[in-house]
Amino acid sequence: MGVHVTFGAGSLDRAGEIAAALGFRNSLLVVDPGLHDTGIPARAVALLREAGLTTHLYDSFGPNPDSAMVDAGCAFAAPLGVDSIVALGGGSALDAAKAMNFLLRNGGRMQDYRGYGKVRRPLLPAMGIPTTAGTGSEAQSYCVIADAGTHMKMACGDPSAAFRAVILDPDLTASAPAAVRAAAGIDAAAHAIETFVSTRHSPVSRMLSLAAWNLIKPSLPRVIKNGGDAGNRADLMLGAHLAGAAIEASMLGAAHACANPLTARYGTVHGVALGILLPHVIHWNAEADKKMYEELGGTKRIASFIEKAAEAAGFPSTLKEIGAKREEIAELAQLAATQWTGTFNPREMGEAGAAEIYELAY
Repeated sequence: MGVHVTFGAGSLDRAGEIAAALGFRNSLLVVDPGLHDTGIPARAVALLREAGLTTHLYDSFGPNPDSAMVDAGCAFAAPLGVDSIVALGGGSALDAAKAMNFLLRNGGRMQDYRGYGKVRRPLLPAMGIPTTAGTGSEAQSYCVIADAGTHMKMACGDPSAAFRAVILDPDLTASAPAAVRAAAGIDAAAHAIETFVSTRHSPVSRMLSLAAWNLIKPSLPRVIKNGGDAGNRADLMLGAHLAGAAIEASMLGAAHACANPLTARYGTVHGVALGILLPHVIHWNAEADKKMYEELGGTKRIASFIEKAAEAAGFPSTLKEIGAKREEIAELAQLAATQWTGTFNPREMGEAGAAEIYELAY
């Protein structure tokens, strides 16, 4: 079954209509807890209930959802007998909702679903409504959840985890704090860049990556600077969505593999970690093939673009600034080498390559 995407300012107003048309009757609404002051969750509840849906709101998870948070969410939802899920918020909310869906339908632990296609029963139908322009999770059949014990991220996917419907309303990104806008936007840019050169790229994935990049490149600096106008926010949101679709088609690379240990070890926001690492990964990859990034504007230009975006946001530019010590690089490299995304990098990474990247970023 394909994904029904509704895009445009004010499109949240159609949430109840779309959910009802999909047959949702008793829905779990998974909401980013930071959204409540915006009034967006209350509006979504009202829209769903006006369309005749019984709606149960859940918001007890953090910005980097882990397996323990997912277990707690399932304990809340299991007695409700929900027949559908609506996810509202940033990538954390969308990933948490997908993860809860895995366990509600199939039981066990999130660790059981690391990888792809390990479910026995298809997941509940779900709708995704992102409020940030960044992860592109709404376009993917994966969720990324941290192991509560190790804090390392696990990618868990299944065809039935893809949202049946997605609402892309750029108005919802207007209230995001400046740091959130910037980190999410850098994440989206990283997705466009890494998917373009992934070893699994295809003509279709490259079309998506390039379209995403052409939307993100002009809009991201403006959105970082002052929130941008409605047109910039719309372009960035659509670009992030297309970059998410490119991930689904081609996967990522070394920057994401090396970013995850920084989040696990130092609590570094994902987009901030990418801002530190990606310029160095771009130059490191280009040592193997100088023409690799030509269609995106060339190595120097795109690396500089990420550096300037991170600088404009006031983000750190080195590992030292986030509290890393040089003697920790070997251990970080070991962790990075276990990340699935690194296996799709156009230049073979492994522990040695990851250590080189961390040294460059130190």
